[in-house]
Amino acid sequence: MNGYGDISLDQYRALAEFRRQIRQFLHFSEATAKEHKIEPHQHQLLLAVHGLPDGIKPTIRELATRLFIQHHSAVELVNRLEVTGAIKRTAGVEDKREVWIRLTPSGRAILRRLALAHRMELDRSGPELARALNSVLRHNRKAAAL
Repeated sequence: MNGYGDISLDQYRALAEFRRQIRQFLHFSEATAKEHKIEPHQHQLLLAVHGLPDGIKPTIRELATRLFIQHHSAVELVNRLEVTGAIKRTAGVEDKREVWIRLTPSGRAILRRLALAHRMELDRSGPELARALNSVLRHNRKAAAL
């Protein structure tokens, strides 16, 4: 057996604490987005657009994949954000038939305020989240060694 068959009470506790820490951060993120008059999924889309790695095209398909949502849900998010003036659609650079999503100055300002709030929260809660993750990983390594 590779050590992963049984799970100790300590492993369950470590997983539960890690899950609680993740959920606590997500709760903060959702509440903060709403305080800034934006829906949490809209915040996630703005962040996904602005945080794409170099060479990745900001298409609706790519954004849907990164947000783990259906294509039509991404289209709805883009439509709502476009109405608010936070994003705009542009023709692709190489292929003008492609539609790329870009943040407007207004969208960048919204995202910046949210990113600063999230950075402050991670400064506060990040060490505890990291400890919880390290505890899960430590328990996993012990179980794998058995």
